[in-house]
Amino acid sequence: MSKIAPPAEGRIHEFVTQSGADTVEVGRQLVRLLPAPQLLVLRGDMGTGKTTLVKGIAQALDAAEPDEVTSPTFTLLHEYDGSLDGRPVKLFHLDVYRLEGERQLETLGLDELLTPDALVLVEWGEKFKSILKKSSGEIAITSTGGDARKITVTLKESTLQAG
Repeated sequence: MSKIAPPAEGRIHEFVTQSGADTVEVGRQLVRLLPAPQLLVLRGDMGTGKTTLVKGIAQALDAAEPDEVTSPTFTLLHEYDGSLDGRPVKLFHLDVYRLEGERQLETLGLDELLTPDALVLVEWGEKFKSILKKSSGEIAITSTGGDARKITVTLKESTLQAG
């Protein structure tokens, strides 16, 4: 396995991966940076590894094995029950790529997902102002050639407050 760059100081953390396995490993590491509640936008072109990253997050939460985590492109939402340090965590993985507008988004009940024990990861969330407004940050994945990726986690200064 290639070396994963350590997180940067502050609210921005950067990782460089050389393979899908590295991306899963970064997902496992990210769990410690993302205590619930969080709503994060997963940003990246198709095929950059957004779902691959979620595989590692789900595994670290003991919510699912990587091969059990699939893209919610057609189902819109996958829910996993996990835990971190003995506390229950709900992992919600959404893909809003196929949604056309805020009205369709409202049918997902996003506000109901934002509980104190929730980690909500939204692929293509940048399409919607309401998601960006509620988000506690974003994880951007860019291809740097071949299977190499740069993963940048940017957390907002204020943390998400469950309503």
